[in-house]
Order: sequence, then structure tokens, then C-alpha cells
Amino acid sequence: MVSDRLKELVNRYPLLVECEKDIWEAYLVLEDVYKKNGKLLIAGNGGSAADSEHIAGELMKHFKIERKVSPEFAQKLMAIDQERGRRLAGNLECSLMAIPLVAHEALTTAYINDVDGLGVFAQQLFGYGRAGDVFLGISTSGNSRNIMYATVVARAMGIKIIGLTGKNGGELAKVADVTIKVPETETYRIQELHLPVYHCLCLMLEERFFG
Repeated sequence: MVSDRLKELVNRYPLLVECEKDIWEAYLVLEDVYKKNGKLLIAGNGGSAADSEHIAGELMKHFKIERKVSPEFAQKLMAIDQERGRRLAGNLECSLMAIPLVAHEALTTAYINDVDGLGVFAQQLFGYGRAGDVFLGISTSGNSRNIMYATVVARAMGIKIIGLTGKNGGELAKVADVTIKVPETETYRIQELHLPVYHCLCLMLEERFFG
């Protein structure tokens, strides 16, 4: 059953009708990893790096729906520290774990400088990832070299791969479990369509787990 959110997305962005099946399949991959208490690891370059952090922001705190901690956890917090615990119980929000691999400047710059620039995402995936997690590689061309190196590590570790690309898909489309290829070929236009796609995915996940 396709989500109402996905139908709404296609109504607002008719160009994305050709991606509808792949968006839904990507959602199912993400739903499965979160049902199993896994995590999403995200990487991209330039504007896609910003998208990586944006996605993590939507998943790690509320997007549209309140995500209060359980009463049981609230009680544990207050048992440790009545004043601070009460404040934390009111303000903490449940998360869907998402790690943007573009956000760790000390680690990434050290690895780029000391070891290998092309392996910077691969190294983090190797360190943070576990079998059953999901790697979301964002590349407008589908050929970003550091993303492709990371996919090799993902495969070796049993981490599923979702690609978010432009129309051509590139190498990423050949190795990903699911690739969402938005129907544009110019970088900024591809990026303009990536945002509503990942917003839709985040909304569907939030409704599934917190609705």
C-alpha cells in the first residue's frame, strides 16, 4: 500500500511519478532497519552534504509529530535528578538514529590528510556501521568517487544501500539495493527534487513510528 504522503508528493511534483515505486521501496528498506533498531548512515558532497545533515535533523528529532519519551524513561530521569530529570523528560525527543558522515570535521580532515581523501566516507562507514544498517549515498551524477568507495565497504559489511541520484543513476544505481533517480540531469535541478523526496521519506517514517 502506497502512503498518502507519497501520493501527495507525486501530486505536488508530477515529475516524480516515475520515481514513485523506488521511493516506496526505499521507504520499506528504511522502515525495516528502524524496526530492527538499526541506523541510517548518510553521505554526499557539496549540496548533497548539506542534504545529509538535513535528513539527520528530520529523523533525530520531531518533524511534524511529537516524540515524547515514555513515562517509564521519564521516571528514571527524575529518579536520578528530580529537577533536571523533569526538564529532560519534557524536552527529550525520541529519535530514528541517523548519522551524517559529513559532520565530523576532525575525523574527516585527519583521515583525508593522513590517509586517503577518497576513502573518507568508507572509513566512517566501517567504523560506525553494522550489518543490517542502511547507507544512503547522495550523488547527483551517481558517480561520486568517495560515495562509490563507501558502497564497497557497505557490501562487505552487509549494509544495504539506497542511492539518491539524478536521471542517469551512474555507477551508484548499479550497486544500490534501491536507487531513486529523480528525472533531471542538471545538478541544481536534481537537488531541487531531492529535498521533497527525502522530506517525504522522513514524514512517512515519522508517521510509522510515532504517529
